[in-house]
Amino acid sequence: MLHSAEEADAPLRILHVLRAPVGGLFRHVQDLTREQIARGHKVGIVADSLTGGEMAERQLAELFPHLALGLLRVPIRRLPHPSDLVAAIVIARRVASLRPDIVHGHGSKGGVYARLTGLLSGNRSPVRVYTPHGGSLNFEPGSRRHRVFMAIERVLAARTDALLFESAFIAGRFETFVGKPKGLARTIPNGVSPAEFIPVEPRPDAADLLYVGEFRRAKGVDTLIDALSLLARDNIRPSLLMVGDGPEAEILVARAEQAGVGGQLTLHARMPARDAFALGRTMVLPSRFESLPYIALEAAGAMLPLVATDVGGMPEIYGPYADRLIACDNPQILAATLRAALAETEGRRAKAAALHDFVASRFTVDRMVNDILQGYRDALAARAKRLAATPSGEAARKSRARPFAAGVTRD
Repeated sequence: MLHSAEEADAPLRILHVLRAPVGGLFRHVQDLTREQIARGHKVGIVADSLTGGEMAERQLAELFPHLALGLLRVPIRRLPHPSDLVAAIVIARRVASLRPDIVHGHGSKGGVYARLTGLLSGNRSPVRVYTPHGGSLNFEPGSRRHRVFMAIERVLAARTDALLFESAFIAGRFETFVGKPKGLARTIPNGVSPAEFIPVEPRPDAADLLYVGEFRRAKGVDTLIDALSLLARDNIRPSLLMVGDGPEAEILVARAEQAGVGGQLTLHARMPARDAFALGRTMVLPSRFESLPYIALEAAGAMLPLVATDVGGMPEIYGPYADRLIACDNPQILAATLRAALAETEGRRAKAAALHDFVASRFTVDRMVNDILQGYRDALAARAKRLAATPSGEAARKSRARPFAAGVTRD
């Protein structure tokens, strides 16, 4: 385990812990893992075994040969469950055997397990890093369960060496509900690769409107269907392709049929985002809740015209163009915005180009990874400084550092 400034340039042993290998959080972990490996670090992943399906299996299988610290999949429930204790023990044993320098927890459950590791080992435990990705901070604010979750976050805050928020919005939520961070805390936005800033042209048979994501209430797809119903009253009937899956797919189809717009709606299973972008002319993100969604960054990178709601970190993505965002949970406003977007073909492409250029100047994967690695280094340096402040800590640090100086490596 690295503990000194002398070892600041050495490769790190990094273990990422998350629950569900799906969505933007998993995309973030994959990008981070690949780039950290490319920079010479040894990386491992711990993830839930109950979710993700075939796509997660395939993506993890691609990563597996490159994971020097291996892959562990263990059942992890979304909400608190008696099985959490078993998972915590299994993950703690994994961490003890790997002796990573950094344990980076992603999302609420990943953050819990990452920060519980080494509970009895004090300063010998890994540096614990937490990126909320929304998680419990967005879970039913004001409810009793939310208050319980925030109380847990406050307890775990004492065991957090670095908070790396993916958006200023989530950093603000943390300060509001949990408290002002006492240690290292930074906002490091998500980023996408250079290839994702190449524009995608729509196919000749592309749908008028495109939605890509999960089919659940937080994403506001029901308001999109209601907006289509309002447009149909004026005989405006754009086609809508919905790409993804989720627990409310059947409910949404039934809602569309009842509203008389079922014939305009087509569902498609999950596919790579850039493949989906070619199937639509205007992307719609009608979310009620978001953090800093990758799908918005990807759509902007592809120069796909975008209609989105003013939630979470979306204003950070839009920057100087944030006045284009609309209120969420309002079918009337959404319908009016879609009507205008469908009418102004040239105008919407110009707006898409301007947003593309802004996103390309700020939200790159290279910048994201560099800043996260610097966060790790600074957290390690802060840990070393605290250890050096105690006589026993300095002696222990020198004792642990001596094998590394002699060229002995760990596996």
